[in-house]
Amino acid sequence: MANDVKPTRKNLMAIEDRIELSERGHGTLEKKRDGLIMEFMDILDKAQDVRGDLAEDYEDAQKKINMARAMEGDVAVRGAASALQEHPEITTESKNIMGVVVPQIESSRVSKSLDQRGYGIMGTSARIDEAAEAYEDLLESIILAAEVETAMKKMLREIETTKRRVNALEFKLLPELYENQEYIEQKLEEQEREETFRLKKIKEKKEAEEKAEREAEEAADAEEAEAKQEELEDIQPDTAAQSPAANQ
Repeated sequence: MANDVKPTRKNLMAIEDRIELSERGHGTLEKKRDGLIMEFMDILDKAQDVRGDLAEDYEDAQKKINMARAMEGDVAVRGAASALQEHPEITTESKNIMGVVVPQIESSRVSKSLDQRGYGIMGTSARIDEAAEAYEDLLESIILAAEVETAMKKMLREIETTKRRVNALEFKLLPELYENQEYIEQKLEEQEREETFRLKKIKEKKEAEEKAEREAEEAADAEEAEAKQEELEDIQPDTAAQSPAANQ
């Protein structure tokens, strides 16, 4: 509240510094928010494509595994799946997007040749090969989807956090600082007017006192001059009486 702030020039300077810093931070956060939204829209477009590919790959894998089960039987399909010796490897790294650290997933040994799948080529049909290839494609799509979805969620959280900070500065902190600044400026102006009025009154009083002193001095001088004049008038008749002409 503005009334809780002491109206001093020191506080006014401190508030002005906070306003300048807050305005600069507000502008920076706005730019960050806009940049994050643009990056998020790009990731969202990519996520939509990935989701579409994932749905297609899943549907294709389901069709081919069902066909393999129908043609070869569950036992043959399970036997081919359990023959896999080299499992896929996944490594995660991180990259920075507008200050947001998002994962970057790298996979290896997902897609395999016929001789790398572990099952015998002579004992299986092309249906199992097609199903295995379809599930390899599905796994790659899942890995890519996991990377994109995680990045999108982190970007969205950062956007919401940045928006809250922008709103807090724009609608709470800065208005309070502006209010405090206006309050202190008004109080300082009032104090300045009061001080000017007080100094004016002091000056008028001092001038009145000086005038009274001058008038008193002038009156005293006049009285002194009048007294001297009277003294001279008293002396002159006595002098005339003592002159030679008066003796004759």
